[in-house]
Amino acid sequence: MSGGAVDSERISQFVKQIYSLVSELEVMFPGRHFTPDGHMLGSIGEVLVADYYDLELVTASTKGYDALKDGKRIEIKATQRSRVAFRSSPDYVLVVKINDDGSFDEVYNGPGSLIWAQFSGKRLPSNGQFQIGLAKLKKLDSLVSPHTRIQPRSFL
Repeated sequence: MSGGAVDSERISQFVKQIYSLVSELEVMFPGRHFTPDGHMLGSIGEVLVADYYDLELVTASTKGYDALKDGKRIEIKATQRSRVAFRSSPDYVLVVKINDDGSFDEVYNGPGSLIWAQFSGKRLPSNGQFQIGLAKLKKLDSLVSPHTRIQPRSFL
């Protein structure tokens, strides 16, 4: 599925509807949180990012990457929290934080090796995933050269 083959406005409307329903549920049930997470949030992030960067999504749960662009295998990580997890070193990574209005902020855009190097010498946690905070990813993102980044599609 190519990012350019989808209706960006429609995706945006659907995501806004999801978050509108989340807000209504949280008003109805104070103290309960209905934030999408897990597979739903991951899939939301993948379609938003694929559309914005004109990526070709691969079959869900393909080991090590979610999309392709210009021969690059790209892992997409979407969160609403302060951390993301990695099981292996991806070729390229796009990490985004999903906002309550369905938009996203890019946190990291670059080679996976820069992230994976942060785990060097560390013992793999029992769940098989290394965690890294968004603040650390933002610092690493500042080290990525502009020509290495995955470029968004042209919106002209």
